[in-house]
Amino acid sequence: MPINTWNNDRAKTFTSTLEELAYRSNLLGLDRTVCNWGGGNTSAKSVEKNFKGENVEVLWVKGSGSDLATIQPQQFTGLDLTSILPLLEREDMTDEEMVDYLGHCMIDTRHPRASIETLLHAFLPYKHVDHTHPDAIISLCCAHNGQEIAKEIFGDKFVWVPYIRPGFKLSKMIAQAVKNNPNAELVLMEKHGLVTWGDTAEESYDKTIQIIAQAERFIANKIDEATIFGGQKFEVFDEEQRTNILHKILPVIRGAVSDQKKMLLKVDTSQRVLQFVNSQHAERLSQIGAACPDHLVHTKRTPLFVEWHPQKDDVETLKCMLKESINNYKEDYKDYFERHKNDHDVMFEAAPRVILIPGIGMINSGKNMLMADVSGQLYNRAIAVMRGAEALGQFVSLNEEESYQIEYWPLELYKLSLAPKEAEFSRQIAFITGGAGGIGSSTARKFVAEGAHIVLADINLEGAQKVADALNKEYKAPVALAVKMDVTKEEQVIEAIQQTILSYGGLDIIVNNAGLATSAPFSETTLQEWNLNMDVLGTGYFLVAREAFKCMRLQELGGNMVFVGSKNSLYAGKNAAAYSAVKALEIHLAKCIATEGGEFGIRVNSVLPDAVLQGSAIWDSRWREERAAAYNINPEELEEHYRQRTTLLVNIFPDDIADAILFFASSKSSKTTGCMLTVDGGVPAAFTR
Repeated sequence: MPINTWNNDRAKTFTSTLEELAYRSNLLGLDRTVCNWGGGNTSAKSVEKNFKGENVEVLWVKGSGSDLATIQPQQFTGLDLTSILPLLEREDMTDEEMVDYLGHCMIDTRHPRASIETLLHAFLPYKHVDHTHPDAIISLCCAHNGQEIAKEIFGDKFVWVPYIRPGFKLSKMIAQAVKNNPNAELVLMEKHGLVTWGDTAEESYDKTIQIIAQAERFIANKIDEATIFGGQKFEVFDEEQRTNILHKILPVIRGAVSDQKKMLLKVDTSQRVLQFVNSQHAERLSQIGAACPDHLVHTKRTPLFVEWHPQKDDVETLKCMLKESINNYKEDYKDYFERHKNDHDVMFEAAPRVILIPGIGMINSGKNMLMADVSGQLYNRAIAVMRGAEALGQFVSLNEEESYQIEYWPLELYKLSLAPKEAEFSRQIAFITGGAGGIGSSTARKFVAEGAHIVLADINLEGAQKVADALNKEYKAPVALAVKMDVTKEEQVIEAIQQTILSYGGLDIIVNNAGLATSAPFSETTLQEWNLNMDVLGTGYFLVAREAFKCMRLQELGGNMVFVGSKNSLYAGKNAAAYSAVKALEIHLAKCIATEGGEFGIRVNSVLPDAVLQGSAIWDSRWREERAAAYNINPEELEEHYRQRTTLLVNIFPDDIADAILFFASSKSSKTTGCMLTVDGGVPAAFTR
């Protein structure tokens, strides 16, 4: 049930209509049962000075592509209302004409393009107007008997408008209907949403909340939990069973939906979703159509419902069914596109954005985790709408033609064009061991800057979490995940890779970087020291690469592995037999994996740094003193010693190594595998040629 959270003390601090409008919009948008992500629009009218200092009546309306939950004053568009109102006298207006006309009405060309539904707000003679997509109201508007039910709830205080695509015609229709009903307090848009208004911002907001609550109470009295969606058809797996299955099927799904462009996956096993996917009517209801036009770009017209019986079929059967059903979905989508396409339409990725699996839950795909989450949020809203509509009558939706004309509507696609361009590592997932250290954290930052999602695996979870939190805060999105992992523990490595799969759907890149270093004359090297180096730098690299290799093969999308070796991989370092030997093992292991991985498109290369002191936990340990002793110098002289011994007379920093790692993981080296790249300032004894 929506709650009125208007704060008068806060509202009194606003000095402009625009600030108050942003506040009202945020309150509406923050409750997703009231307004979809990216959907809905709000407006306010005020008198402002134009560039000539003259008073003009201005309509402030949400800018296209904004989200009400986070919209700020600068994301609204101001338009000269006196220039818009004469449009009421026109008989018709195309979308192109409308956009062009409104562009000339803007009081500041630096404002964003105005909302698709600007004319709706302009034509209604109220100072404040809200258009939202509440679950309860759309349940009513998507019920076959919705108009009759609305009379029971709202009497003669509502206006019902049949579904047509937003634009000039709908705006004029709503304005005329409201004018013809002096008792009207709200507009119900068939298969779409709600419009309310008020003389003040608070009044408009309060009216919206009241109306939604009224509809919710009515629907709640109609719902029988035992029979909703026809009752339960399948039993629910426990969390452990579900998770074990997800580890096995997510890479298969990711590979199948990523044939055109790679997708990331988000899993939803919430009670709401499980109740729906395990119900008798889930398959039928899911194929009727979208619950709201605003959903279509992010969810497509229908989800993929996988006809798997969780109590009868095994996981291998599910894997086969997933591949086949995803392929069939893509073929059906291509046919749908061909049936309805207009000139110049370009088909989206044909793969499903929403996958429903009985016993398991919902899996959503997107170009990044934010978009996968949006797909999931919107389908949660669809489930809520179907739940309400079925309690009232029968759920109905847009027909196929109507759906296509929204999904490929240029005004809707314009919003997508506002997203940042994709970068080198967009849609990719990178797993970095030693993520809390200097090289690991620098590599993480560079990957994220180039579009990747990352996992920082480290025995030092606190340090890895600090890096992940900083990146998520900087990018305002879930781009980084920290996991605790000791590379010498097989079960921890397996669990970390599984956590990556569960969090993102799969894996594209691993950076084997976790390390340590010890120094001792050969005759004084203990078995414990030898085994420690072998366990961390040899066995650890093997375990991480092996588990990643398994995942990459399941995805069938290729993959990249970058091993961080050392100058000592090639150079027999004095007093470092254990370290140098295992560093040589690393690069040979990389070559072996490269040989086997080629047929699967899995590339494996090595970066060989030297003396990266900055930000390194290794150099903060006894290693610094030990290496200084080996060269008969003081520890504080070590950095200069290393610089002087290079042919280029330079120091090596974490960013230098990170650049080399990203090169090997990038498309720039797409035809290179089994290779080594030294980043050591030029140490002649370690030249690879």
